[in-house]
Amino acid sequence: MRAPDPEGGGFSRPGAQAYAAEWARAVRRIAFVPLSAAETERLLLVHTVRLGQALAAPTFSADAAEDVGRALVEAHLTEPAVLDWSVRALADRFLAWVLPVQADLSEARERIAALQGALAAGFARALRDRTFSQQERIARSAWQARDAVEQALRDSEARFRAVFTGAAIGIGIAGVDGTIIDVNQSFADMLGYRIDELREINVAALFHADDAAGLWELYQELIEGKHDSVRVEKRYHRKDGSVVWTDLAVSLIRHDDGRPRFTVAMIEDITQRYELQQRLRFQALHDPLTGLPNRTLFFETLAAVFAGAGPEQRVGLCFIDLDGFKAINDSLGHDLGDRLLKVVARRLADCVAGRGHLVARMGGDEFVVLVDSDGGLDDAVEVAELALAAVSAPMHVGDQQLAVSASIGIVECPAAETSASELMKAADTTLYWAKAEGRGRWAVYDPERSAADIARSALAAGLPAALDRGEFVVHYQPIVSLLDRSLVAVEALVRWQHPELGLIGPDRFIGLAEETGLIVQLGAWVLKQACRDAESWHRAYPRTRVIVSVNLAARQADDPAIVETVAEALQHTGLPAELLQLELTESAVMGTAGEPLRALRCLADLGIRLAIDDFGTGYSNLAYLRRLPIHCLKLAGPFVEGIRADGADDAADHRDERIVDALVRLAHALELWVTAEAVETEAQAERLRALRCDTGQGRWFGVPVPADHIRARLAG
Repeated sequence: MRAPDPEGGGFSRPGAQAYAAEWARAVRRIAFVPLSAAETERLLLVHTVRLGQALAAPTFSADAAEDVGRALVEAHLTEPAVLDWSVRALADRFLAWVLPVQADLSEARERIAALQGALAAGFARALRDRTFSQQERIARSAWQARDAVEQALRDSEARFRAVFTGAAIGIGIAGVDGTIIDVNQSFADMLGYRIDELREINVAALFHADDAAGLWELYQELIEGKHDSVRVEKRYHRKDGSVVWTDLAVSLIRHDDGRPRFTVAMIEDITQRYELQQRLRFQALHDPLTGLPNRTLFFETLAAVFAGAGPEQRVGLCFIDLDGFKAINDSLGHDLGDRLLKVVARRLADCVAGRGHLVARMGGDEFVVLVDSDGGLDDAVEVAELALAAVSAPMHVGDQQLAVSASIGIVECPAAETSASELMKAADTTLYWAKAEGRGRWAVYDPERSAADIARSALAAGLPAALDRGEFVVHYQPIVSLLDRSLVAVEALVRWQHPELGLIGPDRFIGLAEETGLIVQLGAWVLKQACRDAESWHRAYPRTRVIVSVNLAARQADDPAIVETVAEALQHTGLPAELLQLELTESAVMGTAGEPLRALRCLADLGIRLAIDDFGTGYSNLAYLRRLPIHCLKLAGPFVEGIRADGADDAADHRDERIVDALVRLAHALELWVTAEAVETEAQAERLRALRCDTGQGRWFGVPVPADHIRARLAG
């Protein structure tokens, strides 16, 4: 490839000269050129430079190529083979001669395709305009001569006959009833008939079956005087049954009194141009790798479905994504990944062949099936299962045998109740559900679940601003002694005072805070607020010594700055360290090792109490538990709930009691305090006291309340 010329506008000037020379030789070899070799080469160099500048321009436009197509006609280079060579050479040779080394080939190929189409269109339009201009001059000279003197009329008719007979474009004359009166040889050759055969045919017999009704209606409007002329691109049947595409112009000739007399049709064969346009359109609307319709064609089809949908029509969609395709690309290479996509595309097309469904590649490893059926959701599910089976069957790609799976999101609904964009959004959401549920499966769109997801996402997005605006509050649930029912501690529980949704419990936003990482910042705020409230209670009622217990999320426990954060909260609020208890889940504590374990020990060294929350629900390594600086175990609620309030003799109840008894004994053996959560009844409280559980927490002892309620309770 040649280096770009600094003055070449971003492309190779020497390459352009070489390309123009080859172009000139090809043109002179193909057709008669009314120019010398040097003049031809100079002319085509100008056109080559224009094409190169258009290709290399920062902002692309194909207008220059259309101008070049017109210029070829104006230079009398009208042989169809000249157009064919020029269009083909753009794709086959132009990049090699003109494009700079550093150019983006994929973008260049897209631009080349646009230049090809524009060049062909400009050539065809210029040729058509020139031909019709000649035709109009011929027609005017022919019919104006009719009013001349008899000798002039004979001379005019002779000239018209010469033009009519020798014209390269097809000319036909027909009566108002459609009977063909006369045609020239070009007209007959174009349709494969003899002239005398066409004189016995009605024009309607030549119409293509798919166009016949519309063409005859247009012809009737013409002879009725609604139009003086019409011009359309239409198909005709040749005598051998083949189809020819034409550019047809029909004019109405009237009597002196204005009555329709006959029609004159001028017809040009544009089959090659039409086929070129169709090839270019196919390339623009189909995926070059798999040959499937691309996202452009898919969205065009989907828009047409919605535009023509009746009130009862339903639309179904299966959105397919290969599972783990990136790993295949990364491990086995993109070439094998592309070959795999071809196999998948073929299988998807084959599994729904004959059903009328559109299968398209959306990009990457995503495919979509537009389900065209009246069977509703059942048909969409059937298509999804066929697709999963087709993809999951073992694939041999080169010397590799690959096992592939896919996830599919299914959406099926009345077309009147949605739009194309909403349908695709729902399909994308449902595909995510299928992947989240384990992959290799399909999921059906659920509007309620989607609304819940949207609400959840809105809450997640609003968390940071809510923290900045001070929308969070802390409530406290009492923890009482089971021996004398005195208030021993409170657990700090955060709430979100949402400006629109009201007071929101932690079950709706703590998980979101953990997912987004905001839990560290939120947890630090809760810790400081709880310490601030507890210090005010201690200052007002120093003899009560109420402990405030604050939950510590796993991310907080892993935070290297956790010890500093807690120490700072104690220092700023003045709360004695022994009145602060931090609660960690059993799974978080049991998985603690290295730096997090050292952090727990540092916290214990500060004098802070540490508790394991929901004890009994995770994997308890008792030997490891013995080495942790833990002060309290909080028994998981399900064990307490199993202790029936009515005292019924149930085997499950006895098992739960025995478990609680064993856990309490274990904790006391390790010199740990025991708190039972979820105490709902007096009977449960009494039974836990009998089992020597130290403290209890639950609705029986009080629901979470604001800080001033705790202050009032301490005052009482």
